[in-house]
Amino acid sequence: MANHPSAAKRHRQTEKRTLRNKALRSALRTQLKRARAALASGDSGEAKTAVLAASSFLARAASKGIIHLKNASRTTSRLQSHLAKLS
Repeated sequence: MANHPSAAKRHRQTEKRTLRNKALRSALRTQLKRARAALASGDSGEAKTAVLAASSFLARAASKGIIHLKNASRTTSRLQSHLAKLS
């Protein structure tokens, strides 16, 4: 338990951020799962839209600090590479 008002406030802020980050990370994983499933299906049109949405979500998550910037870049690059092989 926090003994000072400032520590109590920091604890409240941390709880809010944790919930928000958890929700965004979960949504990001869902987008990635959809993109990978679309790539596996072989339908290039569906895969292109799914990869585009996932790439956008990755960039947004990286800008908010949910994931590391290089992690987002690496994942985006791998998705784009699979999409290029599919086309």
